[in-house]
Amino acid sequence: MFIRSERLFLRPGWPEDREEFLALIADESVVRNLSRAPWPYTADDARRFLDLPQDLLLPRLLVTQPGAAGARLLGCIGLSEMHGEVNLGYWIARDHWGQGFASEAARAMLSMARAIGHRRIVANHFIDNPASGRVLEKAGFARTGRIVERFSTGREMTYPAREYALEFDAPSDCDSDSDNRGVSPARMSPARQAPRRRAA
Repeated sequence: MFIRSERLFLRPGWPEDREEFLALIADESVVRNLSRAPWPYTADDARRFLDLPQDLLLPRLLVTQPGAAGARLLGCIGLSEMHGEVNLGYWIARDHWGQGFASEAARAMLSMARAIGHRRIVANHFIDNPASGRVLEKAGFARTGRIVERFSTGREMTYPAREYALEFDAPSDCDSDSDNRGVSPARMSPARQAPRRRAA
């Protein structure tokens, strides 16, 4: 599974990405904002992550930027199942913060999620990371009004996180809605149970 956006190319991770991947994620300022990544992050952690099998309904892709000298790795983005809902998670390496890569990658992944047949996506960020909230809002998410407690492996503690959600009006293909037209911010009522996903 591959996704192309204006500046980015999202693709699966390969074993040969291990060293570059490790160099980017082995940064405490990145890991502390993630829920499942351990700290310190080791070469074995990178190997295990890149060796994980892909799920066609819950893709997990590396964020790269093509250029004349090849494609450089910027971070990672993916969908996962969390408490019965489809969750968007991502990270961008610190040297690439503030350049709009996270929100561009999120919009591309959301277009793919809509094409796959997902109708509702949730996301959250730890409350001491408000920049991630701005990324989610730029991608079309809205706050649900809920603060949830999430465990962070890197912090080795539970920490409050702000919840967001996004609902699609109708399924579409990846090419027609890169700007997330047909997206409705989630209502402020309690989150509905996610519908059963269908295969693409």
